Amino acid sequence: MTVIVRDVRSEDAEGFARARRAAVPFMLATAEQCAFDWARAHPEAHARPLVAVTEDGEVVGTAQQGIAHDSPKPGVGFVNVYVDPAHLGRGAGTLLLRAAEEHLAERGATTLYSWVLDAPENLAWAGRRGYSPSRSAYFLRLDLASAVLPPLQAPPAGVELLTAEDFAADLRPLFELDAVTTADEPSDVGSDLADFDHWRATTWEHPLFDRALTTVAVVDGVPAAFTAAQTDGLGRFGTGMTGTAPGFRGRGLAKLVKNASLHRARAAGCTEAFTGNDTENGPMLAINKWFGYQVAAREVRHVRTLG
Repeated sequence: MTVIVRDVRSEDAEGFARARRAAVPFMLATAEQCAFDWARAHPEAHARPLVAVTEDGEVVGTAQQGIAHDSPKPGVGFVNVYVDPAHLGRGAGTLLLRAAEEHLAERGATTLYSWVLDAPENLAWAGRRGYSPSRSAYFLRLDLASAVLPPLQAPPAGVELLTAEDFAADLRPLFELDAVTTADEPSDVGSDLADFDHWRATTWEHPLFDRALTTVAVVDGVPAAFTAAQTDGLGRFGTGMTGTAPGFRGRGLAKLVKNASLHRARAAGCTEAFTGNDTENGPMLAINKWFGYQVAAREVRHVRTLG
């Protein structure tokens, strides 16, 4: 069956999300989220989402690509290709990657990063196309319906637990906490989160972002730690980021906010919890193990230099 690659259309959103969930079931994906991301991509990212479709219009593969506009390094691009496992072997991944590389090279990318699921066939596929392995990360899963969560405890003196909704009147403190914790997140590329308006439009307004389940620890009036919650309306809860500002680390605040968020998620009807960790991020891996998360899969970030 012939497969063609083209730019996404608005009517592709449901198929795009379905193919992503089939390829990486540990990542939340909805049609609303896809359409939102396409419409609000930063102009400097030169984003160009692609789909591989069959002759009858079924979406069987996807590619997300762009320039890392918030990276302090110039010329850094990213491309992540996913193909529905039921449609492997038709060349969809190769066509998607080729089109993405051409687009990014034309926009000045000299280094490309790509996440690859850790399976022998996937790693070999990436290697044949000039990509070399770099850092790795885990997808973690918790059966929230049956998990025995640590009991809720009263916060220590001077610490208050709030939700993201409590910051609706003034988002700056929450943005600044996100920025300072993102700055030292393990990464090959790095990120300088400085555009408040873009953050508000793409993070605060994101359809997966759950303001009621996102939990923030405030110490003596200062936002100090948070866990960002995502939900997809299908009973799945994801932790997009858990971080503590440098001056407040070592106090157990990450455990505190995450535990509160997990309890709230279960009370809201969520039955599965997902998160991701860099394999070298020992402290956060220990916290997630303490909650009962188990490794569901591993992915390896690959890099290619365009000549």
